Amino acid sequence: MTVEHNHLTKCQLPPSILQYLPIARSKVVDATQHGQSHYGRTARLTIQLPSGLLTSYFLKILEGELGMITCRGEYESLKSIYSVCAHTPAPVGWGRYTEDNIDYSFLLVEFLAFQKQPADAKNLAASLAELHLKSQSPTGKFGFHVPTCHTRNVQAVDLWTDSWCELFSSHLSRIISHAQTAFMWPEFDHLGKLVLSKVVPALLLPLQTDGRSIKPCLVHGDCWDGNTATGEDGRAFFFDVASFYAHNEYDLGNWRAPRHAVSDPAYTDAYKALIPVSEPGVYSTDMIILCERVCPDDLDNLLSARDKAKAIMTDPSIIDRED
Repeated sequence: MTVEHNHLTKCQLPPSILQYLPIARSKVVDATQHGQSHYGRTARLTIQLPSGLLTSYFLKILEGELGMITCRGEYESLKSIYSVCAHTPAPVGWGRYTEDNIDYSFLLVEFLAFQKQPADAKNLAASLAELHLKSQSPTGKFGFHVPTCHTRNVQAVDLWTDSWCELFSSHLSRIISHAQTAFMWPEFDHLGKLVLSKVVPALLLPLQTDGRSIKPCLVHGDCWDGNTATGEDGRAFFFDVASFYAHNEYDLGNWRAPRHAVSDPAYTDAYKALIPVSEPGVYSTDMIILCERVCPDDLDNLLSARDKAKAIMTDPSIIDRED
């Protein structure tokens, strides 16, 4: 993560930030831009406690309705994860405010220093597997109680259903619809319908038929190099989450992209050593490829390249499964 030492003025901080600090009468003594965000501002806050001791928090500020959905969704995701295992920054709070007639939302979490990114294969696999194994859906179903965001795309996961195929279809349908509006490309529309009507059921329905079942578990939602790290204690932790209750193998979708260090087979192998693939297992690799299709780069960055869009939506190894 690149650190830029630009000090934020007090007027750039949310006016209600102090009410979210866990200890009353704490005060902000420094706010320094920290890291990089394509969509807003991020900062490290140095807080002086009433005792005089200093502690740090991480602040994210985003604009508009999408910013609100993102901050709320990430806060609720972190809260759900942190209740299961301490492999994320502790969530502190989120809120909204208006400045110069612009609506902003912010997220405040514990600041965690790290040694390296990404975390090594065995540690990351262990932390992620612990989340998947220990988490329990509050309804026993797939879904989430609020929408969450992957980059600037709202995920249609805020529903509860017994069917993983149904939830995944809802999620992917929203992404396809967003792309269709931008591309205005009939071939893409046809491919989208084909994937939703043929490929998704062919790969996902067998997980819950013929006596087979899968557990809805809490997933990170965007687990790649930049969203995981090794902490100072040597453990792997993750952040920038976009969670919901899903099939655990959903989180492996991002691990296929060659641009990511986590595409090294050591990561997937380490995870599968802890949690074997779900039965029937015949199309396990195809399912991970399918999950990769809902974890593309921000679609806004792909609008000028139809060939890239086609690559996101199609792959011979899964399209052939329509038979």
